[in-house]
Amino acid sequence: MKPIAMREQAGMVMVFALLILLSLTILGVTSVASSLMQSKMAVSMERRSLAFDAAESAIAGVIFESEDKAVLGDAALNDPLSDARGGNQIDLATQTLSCLDNATWTNRAVTKDGLVKGTRHTTVGDYVDSPGVQSWSRTAFLREQPCVGSSNVIGGSNISCHVFIVRGCGQLQGSNLVVANTLNASVFAPAAQ
Repeated sequence: MKPIAMREQAGMVMVFALLILLSLTILGVTSVASSLMQSKMAVSMERRSLAFDAAESAIAGVIFESEDKAVLGDAALNDPLSDARGGNQIDLATQTLSCLDNATWTNRAVTKDGLVKGTRHTTVGDYVDSPGVQSWSRTAFLREQPCVGSSNVIGGSNISCHVFIVRGCGQLQGSNLVVANTLNASVFAPAAQ
């Protein structure tokens, strides 16, 4: 039989070992939880980045179509800025150019087929398949104003600047989050009479 001092020492060693095991378990669980949280944040950032890329592509699509000579030369087709100029004028004091309001503004979409010359991009489809991402734009006419700094170029002519707002939108399938970016565009055009 062991002396009492040795039994007390063995008990203390066991308590000490259990405390070390408990500390290591807590440290391990904390590390796993931290890794899972970082993984979720990385996935969330990647998904938002995909949606932002889709929104940027939608803005680029409006500019592409507005500069497409095949669209501009075809009387049956209107580019997004001409469509917006012929449509409703936005009043920013009472209206917003929402990604979800598709009835009032000029709408365009960018799909996985990309941008094709001579085409109005109104087809609905995914910008990316996996994960499913949609990319679309809303364009509205803001105002007509004198062109700042253009007097030396077009002084005295009947030209003004037509100012538009282009909102690019991107959304991942199954997400309630819509990512948007906005561009203001000015175009030289004949002044309204």
